[in-house]
Amino acid sequence: MSKYQFEKETKDIQWCPGCGNFGILRIVKEVLSEMELDPTQTAIVSGIGQAAKLPHYLNINTFHSLHGRALPIATGLKTANPGLTVIAEGGDGDMYGEGGNHFIHAIRRNPNITNIVHNNMVYGLTKGQASPTSRKGFKTPVQTSGVADTPFNPLAVAISLGAGFVARGFSGHVDETKEIIKKAIQHKGYALVDIFQPCVVFNKVNSYKWFQDHVSYLPEDYDPTDRAQALSYALKEDDFSLGVLYVEKGGIPFEDTLASNRDGRTPLLDCKVNEKELNSLIDSFA
Repeated sequence: MSKYQFEKETKDIQWCPGCGNFGILRIVKEVLSEMELDPTQTAIVSGIGQAAKLPHYLNINTFHSLHGRALPIATGLKTANPGLTVIAEGGDGDMYGEGGNHFIHAIRRNPNITNIVHNNMVYGLTKGQASPTSRKGFKTPVQTSGVADTPFNPLAVAISLGAGFVARGFSGHVDETKEIIKKAIQHKGYALVDIFQPCVVFNKVNSYKWFQDHVSYLPEDYDPTDRAQALSYALKEDDFSLGVLYVEKGGIPFEDTLASNRDGRTPLLDCKVNEKELNSLIDSFA
């Protein structure tokens, strides 16, 4: 399948030249193509922000939700139509800030979706204030004396809450990050892929070079089923680990726990509306 099947003609991609989002767009496009996914049976749900514009540039089913709300929409979409491949994507502020509560409870519910997060350690759309993953001391037009809060650690949180698939990539490493995302999509259950990507305008600290100097891949003999080991790697602060940190198979996806999807019952997508009963219900509120 050609990657061009997923390309959407557009005259204006609204990202700054050099933005790490371009790398993630390329990665996602090539993943969808190489996995030979059907665009009509694949959906991407995003929130608000520069990262959340990614679906605009793909020829695919999309749902552009409210700020921080991609995960509940994606969960509902997968529940109503279990046959879809569903991806929820957005930035670190969108997913971990405004959407932090949904991030936590999506892990608990374990829907069979892939959660891709563009992590540039800053809010790019709203011009440079600190995000949940900004490092201490990072100065912004709002945090003029430097960030005082401890950075949110999404991988450690996901592992500690029992997420079945937890990984991290880098937008500058196309081939390696593609393979990580493929594994995430193939995982049955909730899968987190946090992707480092530079913001070349509003974050001059965490640049391409900074990420290159502060990331390394997991050892060849690394065991991703060892939860304690995965957590220890997730907690590393100056040498961020790339790769699949944790995998736990066997968890039942959220949509499979519902009566509407069990025992051969008809998924919500295929249920017929009883117009007589619906009209009667509506009339009862008159």
